[in-house]
Amino acid sequence: MALVMAAVTAGASAPARAAADKARITALSDVPFGLIPGTTDQTASQNLCAYSSSNTGGYNVTAVGNGNGGAFTLSSGAASLAYDVLWAGSANQAGGTALVPGTATSGFTSTASQQTCNSGPSTSASLTVVIRSATLTSAMAGSYIGTLQITIAPE
Repeated sequence: MALVMAAVTAGASAPARAAADKARITALSDVPFGLIPGTTDQTASQNLCAYSSSNTGGYNVTAVGNGNGGAFTLSSGAASLAYDVLWAGSANQAGGTALVPGTATSGFTSTASQQTCNSGPSTSASLTVVIRSATLTSAMAGSYIGTLQITIAPE
């Protein structure tokens, strides 16, 4: 099973708005689960760089999956598996705040001092994807794939 990640950044692009706050995600990668041998919760976490140029470093996160209405789902033909998405505003976390598809979740503060984390901390946030045991218990065998789009915006 694989989850293909798409990083989307938010900010002003017009020259007249050059002074507007911006946010950026870097170091986001695909989430391969590989062969899942059992029916316990399957968790995959990764560290990434979440940068906000706002005075406070504050930002919000919106996640959209490729299921109906932006639901977080993996699919294999007609079969699908739901998954949860958790975001933590610091690196090296294996959990965090549960994100709701298409809804901005606010209250995160970036420690990144540079938009690609080239100086200061090398990562500033964590993303965790969880396929719950209840979902796996009823899963059909197959090769599942999905897309998750993450957008951050300054606050």
